[in-house]
Amino acid sequence: MEAALRNRLTFGPIMLGVLFGLLAVDHFAEQWTIGWVPNRGGPHGVGGIGLGLVLLIVMPPATIEIARLFTAEHVQPYRLISALGSSALLAHAFLTQFRWFQPIAASTMAFIVAFVMLGAALRRAMAKQTQDAIHRMAGTVLATLYLGGLGWFLLALRVKHGDRFNGSTMVVLMILLVVKFTDIGAFFGGRALGRHKLIPWLSPGKTWEGLVCGMLTAGVVGMICSRFIGRPKYELLWWEGLVFGIVIGGIGQAGDLLESMMKRDAEVKDSGKLIPGFGGVLDVIDSPLLAAPFAYLMFSLL
Repeated sequence: MEAALRNRLTFGPIMLGVLFGLLAVDHFAEQWTIGWVPNRGGPHGVGGIGLGLVLLIVMPPATIEIARLFTAEHVQPYRLISALGSSALLAHAFLTQFRWFQPIAASTMAFIVAFVMLGAALRRAMAKQTQDAIHRMAGTVLATLYLGGLGWFLLALRVKHGDRFNGSTMVVLMILLVVKFTDIGAFFGGRALGRHKLIPWLSPGKTWEGLVCGMLTAGVVGMICSRFIGRPKYELLWWEGLVFGIVIGGIGQAGDLLESMMKRDAEVKDSGKLIPGFGGVLDVIDSPLLAAPFAYLMFSLL
């Protein structure tokens, strides 16, 4: 336990430093390219460069890890096809900020999903085998949508520009802070107050008290971050930030439980061993990935 905590305290700040560095690149790259992206609300810079790099870096190891989890249940996705499909979805999200791409965005999205499914079928046909063809195709599509599909929402939110909302680095940072502070609040709240198990058959360490503390912590973080979102074009009110934090924090915990269910099914403790103290890449990004589509929806509504 002490070794795991020591590794978390060592590698956690390193990962945060790299993340903040790439998000800083994201912010300054958008400032340097002001005027490159025409928009109804005025010209913008090219957004999402740093965030796109983060997602492209984590996509290959995450694909390997999720394929390993699937393989434990005899569902073997084609890793290369899945990684290419996930990267294509991320590229699609990045391109949605350009007006020339927007008219063909829907058809391009449909083509990518169809390409992944047909690519897996063709790969199986090249091996002259029909056994497990459905498992291969389904696993490849599911791995692509889990990683690239959920990642699409995060990157698309970053580059989104509209009459009431402009994506920014701070928006992405707010989502990440809300999700991760939920974990922190749930951990310490559960240790101090935890009495009632949340889902003992799935995650014995989680408690209802910890979940409430985590969501309240996320609400406070969301409320603080709301002061830095949207200025000067629009303002995210403090109560909107509070609601956003509570909802996204709860969704992030659901993402963690979803991965726990997959790991239980595969009978492994962690998705990988790449990051000491944390496990695999999938163990780190599971919560933000599932929270991304809900954050996209809430920002669109707020």
